Amino acid sequence: MRVASIDCGTNSVRLLIADVADGALTDVARRMEIVRLGEGVDRTGMLAPEAIERTRQALVRYAAEIAEAGVRRVRMCATSASRDASNAADFRRMVRSVLDVDPEVISGDEEARLSFAGAVHGLPADPPYLVVDIGGGSTEFVTGRSTVDHAMSVDVGCVRMTERHLRSDPPSASEIAAAEKDIVEAVTGALAAVSGRAAHTLVGLAGSVTTVTGLALGLPTYEASAIHHARVSRDAVARVTADLLAGTVAERRALPVMHPGRADVIGAGALILRTIMDCSGHASVVASEHDILDGIAWGLAV
Repeated sequence: MRVASIDCGTNSVRLLIADVADGALTDVARRMEIVRLGEGVDRTGMLAPEAIERTRQALVRYAAEIAEAGVRRVRMCATSASRDASNAADFRRMVRSVLDVDPEVISGDEEARLSFAGAVHGLPADPPYLVVDIGGGSTEFVTGRSTVDHAMSVDVGCVRMTERHLRSDPPSASEIAAAEKDIVEAVTGALAAVSGRAAHTLVGLAGSVTTVTGLALGLPTYEASAIHHARVSRDAVARVTADLLAGTVAERRALPVMHPGRADVIGAGALILRTIMDCSGHASVVASEHDILDGIAWGLAV
C-alpha cells in the first residue's frame, strides 16, 4: 500500500511517501520545507497570515507529488504551533482546501507516541529507550521498549526558545543563561515524569538533533544515511552547541550541513539537546532520521 504522511510543526512541514508491505516501510520520497508556521505564536497566540500562506504554498507542492505518486491514503498531523494558536480554524480550512483531508491537530502525547513508533523500528541499540523529539515549539519525551511506557510533551522548542530569549546575534551570555534556565526546568520535570534517567539508550529526533550530529561528524554535506543511527558523545554535542551559540546567523548558515532556514534557531535546538544529556546523565545520543513521519505511515497501513 502506498501512503503519504505529512508532519506540520512549528518550524517545518515534511512529507513522506512510502510503500508499506510485509512489515517493511520503503521510502518513495521524503521532503522538508522550512515554513516557520509558528513564527510569533509564543508572543501573539495566533498564526500569522504570512506563515499560513508559506505553509499553503508548500502543501500545494506536496499535493501535486502525492497525486502523481498514486497514493492511496493520506494523513496530516499538525503539532505545537497549531495547538497553541487561537486562529487554528483558519489553518484547518486552508489544509482542507489544498489536500482535501482534515489536518489532525494532535496532542503532545499522541505526537510523542507516533515519534516513538517511527524511531525505534529497526533501531540497532539496547532498550529501554528515551526518545526525545526536539521540535520548533515543543519537545517530546518518550520511554519504552517496543511500545511506549511513558510520554510527555513540554513547551520548549528551538523556535520558541529563540524568540523568547536568544534575540541577539550572536546571543549574549545572559540570554543563553535565561534560555538554559527555562530548558532545565522543563527537562527536569519531563525526565522525572517519564523515568528518563533509567533508560539505557538516548535517541534524538528532528532537525536540531540531525544537524548537530552532522556537525559533530564533520560531514562535508548533509548526508542522511551517515547521520541515521550515528552515535554522538555528550562532549561532542557540548562542543557543537558552544560553537553554534558563539556564531552569528550568517556564520551558521555557511556551515556545510546547515539548512538555511534552520540557521537562526539551531543554537537553541542544540542547547536543548545538550541540556537533556546533562540532566539525564546520558553520555551519548543516537540520532534517528526516522520519526513521527514514519509513525504516521505505519498507522496508515493498519
